[in-house]
Amino acid sequence: MENVESNARNQSGDNSVLKSRIESAKKQGVTRGVWIATIVGLVLLLSAGGLGYSFFKKEQNKQFTEIEYQKSSFSKQLTVRDSMINDWLLTFDQIEKDLNSIKEKENLITMKTSDSEMSKSRREQVLDDIQYINTLLESNKKKIASLNAQLKKSGASMAGLQERMATLEASILKYEQDVSDLKLAVVQKDVEIEGLNTKVTSLDMTVAEQNERINNQTYKLNQAYLTSGTFKDLKGKGLVSKEGGFLGIGRKEILTGNLNDSLFAEIDVTEMTTIPVNSKKAKLITDHPEGSYEMVAQDEKTIAYIAITNPDEFWRISKYAVVELVK
Repeated sequence: MENVESNARNQSGDNSVLKSRIESAKKQGVTRGVWIATIVGLVLLLSAGGLGYSFFKKEQNKQFTEIEYQKSSFSKQLTVRDSMINDWLLTFDQIEKDLNSIKEKENLITMKTSDSEMSKSRREQVLDDIQYINTLLESNKKKIASLNAQLKKSGASMAGLQERMATLEASILKYEQDVSDLKLAVVQKDVEIEGLNTKVTSLDMTVAEQNERINNQTYKLNQAYLTSGTFKDLKGKGLVSKEGGFLGIGRKEILTGNLNDSLFAEIDVTEMTTIPVNSKKAKLITDHPEGSYEMVAQDEKTIAYIAITNPDEFWRISKYAVVELVK
């Protein structure tokens, strides 16, 4: 009996141990399942994370690539824009230099056209300067038109540049008007010069006529007539005769009044200061005041010439001189 109870107790103890072991095994199995599940979950999570990270990294790289492309594109656009702006600024500077040159030329032209008289060479220089200004203006108009076209093509709106171009265009229009005024001034100057030339020509003709009249008057005032010869020569010309006296004695030579200019030599009283004689004696048939001339002898037997000592007085009574020579 005691053995039976002892066996029963032993068997009961074994069952307890077995239960304990089973419970322990169950606990270990659960714990192991949990760990396995945890590990599997962690593996799956890591795999998913890896895939996610890989996708994220790929997208990130794609975005970086796109950003870099945009950055490069923007950089190129900025470079092009900066280059274009630099070109515009250089063009603006050149246009302003041209406008300053035009202003200087305009001032020179104004000074030249303000003269009361304009020589042919000066007029040609003025026209050359105006042509030079026209060339500069036309060139700068083309430059501004090109800049406007570039600005519209770029699609940019740069108020500062547009305002500056508008100012330059206004300046060019003003200079074009100034050049037009200068051309008109040159034309008016030509008209004035033409009028002056006409007046000068008229005055020259008047002066020439007056000079001719004065010369004719002076010539006539200084004009005189001279002839000489023996009584026989003079009588043969019909210039002299004898009258008075008694029975042929004391007759005096007189002028007949036939003073035909063709019978005389025409002389200028301002140049004729002596009358050649070269005869034994000489006598003036025409009236000439004493003291206005003198007989100059070559020797005791010959008179060389008659010296006119006072031309105004000598020719005062008559512009004709008739000299009778005695051989």
